[in-house]
Amino acid sequence: MVIERTKDEVIIRLPSYVNTEGLQKLVDYLTYKEATSKSQATQDAVDKLATEVKRGWWSKNGDKFDK
Repeated sequence: MVIERTKDEVIIRLPSYVNTEGLQKLVDYLTYKEATSKSQATQDAVDKLATEVKRGWWSKNGDKFDK
């Protein structure tokens, strides 16, 4: 593995035999970290939003499932 830092980016080079499934999970995590790096949201605010979204989804779709 080679990690190189340039003025504008960090470049990671891996051998072609690296497991792509695990690599995709890493890329997904790094994408999340990049997207949320400037967020000022608190964990409490995120949790409340997630709860509201789930509640709204179940209100719209709950009748499609057997209870």
